[in-house]
Amino acid sequence: MPDTTSSQLRATRRRGAVLEEAILRAAADELVENGYARLTMDRVAARARTNKNAIYRRWAGRLELAIAAYGQLTRQVVPDDTGSLRGDVLALLRGANEHWSSPLGGVLRDLMAAAGGAPALLGRLQDESADYAASLWLTVLGRAVARGEAPPEALHPRVATLPVVMLRNEFVTRGVPTAPDSVLVEIVDEVYLPLVRGRGTR
Repeated sequence: MPDTTSSQLRATRRRGAVLEEAILRAAADELVENGYARLTMDRVAARARTNKNAIYRRWAGRLELAIAAYGQLTRQVVPDDTGSLRGDVLALLRGANEHWSSPLGGVLRDLMAAAGGAPALLGRLQDESADYAASLWLTVLGRAVARGEAPPEALHPRVATLPVVMLRNEFVTRGVPTAPDSVLVEIVDEVYLPLVRGRGTR
């Protein structure tokens, strides 16, 4: 009589990118539900229906895995298309503001604190967040250029991401979990839009 359990395991065994995606998804779910402090390789392995060896072959430890999983979570953001540059930028900025005070923002702060003693991992966390954030802001700015709201010269990563950089500065210098909406409006109306519109006049 055939071993049904072994047959089922062979039939459902995952490898390569499929298994890696399952592990990252499991780790991301653990982060959202339980936070970084309670994240363990055992819990991720159980949720992903694999073994710890499969995880350790890809990530050296839980911090490295958590950073990769957090990157997966942030890449799920899709920028709203409100029909105007001002509306799009405010929507993204408000989302970033809410994110910082959300449970996921708490995960980010925990990861940054944990990676503080590991410059390479801290750099990876910052790079993953920055690269995807830049793509979101460039998408919004690219729409504005296509609509004729902004000159092509405005399409530069440092220009595109200025609002969220200024928002982070609010968090750092003022030590607040969220910024008042009036601050977000001021960033957009008094700094960002004049900068973007003025790029084509040089």
